[in-house]
Amino acid sequence: MEILNLLLISSVPVVKVLMITGLGAFLATKKIDILGAEARKHLNKIVFYVFNPALVSTNLSKTVTLESMMLLWFMPVNILCTFLIGICFGWILVKIVNPPVKLKGIVLGCCSAGNLGNLLLIIVPAICQEKGSPFGDPSVCERYGLSYASLSMALGAIFLWSIAYNIMRISFSNCTIGEPSDGPKSHMRSLYGENQNMVPSNNTESLLALDSHRTSEQLPEKLSEALLRFEDCTDKKDSIIVRLSHSLKMLSCKMQLKRLLTPSTIGVVVGFIIGIVPQFRTSMIGEGAPLHVIQDSAELLSEGAIPAVTLIMGGNLTKGVNPSHMPKTLILGVILVRYLFMPILGIFIVKGAIKLGLVHSDPLYQFILYIQYAVPPAVNIGTITQLFGCGENESSVILLWTYLLASISITLWSTIFLWLVA
Repeated sequence: MEILNLLLISSVPVVKVLMITGLGAFLATKKIDILGAEARKHLNKIVFYVFNPALVSTNLSKTVTLESMMLLWFMPVNILCTFLIGICFGWILVKIVNPPVKLKGIVLGCCSAGNLGNLLLIIVPAICQEKGSPFGDPSVCERYGLSYASLSMALGAIFLWSIAYNIMRISFSNCTIGEPSDGPKSHMRSLYGENQNMVPSNNTESLLALDSHRTSEQLPEKLSEALLRFEDCTDKKDSIIVRLSHSLKMLSCKMQLKRLLTPSTIGVVVGFIIGIVPQFRTSMIGEGAPLHVIQDSAELLSEGAIPAVTLIMGGNLTKGVNPSHMPKTLILGVILVRYLFMPILGIFIVKGAIKLGLVHSDPLYQFILYIQYAVPPAVNIGTITQLFGCGENESSVILLWTYLLASISITLWSTIFLWLVA
């Protein structure tokens, strides 16, 4: 009877997600076209730059203290484990199926990077509001649940753009060879520093010439003159500094370090500062705080994040219905990795951490750690394929099928996780 009750608690949030996702897909159809490609693009910008940072900062600032930060240290380790385990399983899948080169990066990206933010922001508060939830008072559960999910979203974005992005970039390097240099896709690759892959690797002189030509065109005149003055200088120390600076710039361009500092990540930093520094906390948190109007305004903005994200997710999944040459075994392999192998291994990892005393006894926090292994692939995998103009249809097909089956998988695994922490 307890299992059936937990199954009911787990299924209701997923049904809510399905209903809003279905509405987003319906609004994105050609007949309705309210949430078409351009509309989703503009709405996504508002969510990315306004709604999500407001949601993250407000929830963290109300719940995070210096003591609680010491208790959350295992979450970055847990998320890193999800990425590393996903990469290992993805590599095994690639070796078994042996897909085309451009699909290898998509498979590794889908297996390693999960939806560690948006989906948790929807599911966790809904579970807290259900009767019979093992997490206690609904309002307290929702406040702390949103804080844990917000931190998960920020950490997931950092790992996605530092690990999954670079794995896919290396895989897509062969995909861009021989394509025309004009057009929006080529321009996008040029913006992200990928056009050097169009030069054969054995032509070192051409590569150096292209690199110096591109650098001289992109740098402003003042910076170019400064570089020339440095080259004329015979001081070896200055030369080493210039070379080191140039190497750091190239490394930053390659790894897309700017993408690590997403608005959500900045929101996490702001939320931590407000929550930890007593002066900021007393002046902004609480009804009697003199600057509580700032917190109230941010909370008002944050209320639009979850429904907007869910509608966008439904609209984006409609791209997966287009015909594609995706091997069925590859789709099945990604589904098995994300919904079977990773959750099973995640149970052993989190259980082991709990027994070793690495994770504190909060059942809601433990539930978040468990469910991070059972979420579908990150929607940003499709964004990365768009940046390189390679494998867009294939990634949409994988995302479509994994999210269609997520309703069943997340319901079942949430029931098991609730039973483990109850």
